[in-house]
Amino acid sequence: MKKKDDLKHQVSEAILACQDRQAEDVTILELEKDSGAFTDYFVMCSGTNPRQIQAISDAVDERLEALGLRVTHSEGYKQAEWVLLDYVDFVVHIFSEKARQFYDLERLWKSAKRLEPGELLAKPKARRALAAKPVIAKPASAKSVTARSATTKSTSTKTASAARKKPRKKKA
Repeated sequence: MKKKDDLKHQVSEAILACQDRQAEDVTILELEKDSGAFTDYFVMCSGTNPRQIQAISDAVDERLEALGLRVTHSEGYKQAEWVLLDYVDFVVHIFSEKARQFYDLERLWKSAKRLEPGELLAKPKARRALAAKPVIAKPASAKSVTARSATTKSTSTKTASAARKKPRKKKA
């Protein structure tokens, strides 16, 4: 169960990275185990130009590397028509609009369950909110309050006395 939650978190991070770079038409396909699929999820999105496609790819790579997840295989970065980032349990596809229409992976994998980004993103957050423990503030002891107020008074007294002193004039 933990591995599945970790995987969903990793896929969610990839989606967020795509969205941070204004990727268009972000789609997730959850592939069926008995379909002969080599991975669990496809994350697909489109960029409007080669520079944006590379920026989306870089953002996904950086965000997942921060989680300790390295890409095992990548293709198409230089051409930036269809960038593929393989993370074994999921694959991120970043297309130009033209390449996405041409290859139409959604049609090729039509047996896969199609998810919207919100479906995958909403579940982990709700679980974290339930698991979080409330933090109760401890009352400060009288000793620490007295020490803090004494420090504050001495600091403000020094500041006031420094303001009252007249600057010395230099003799010529």
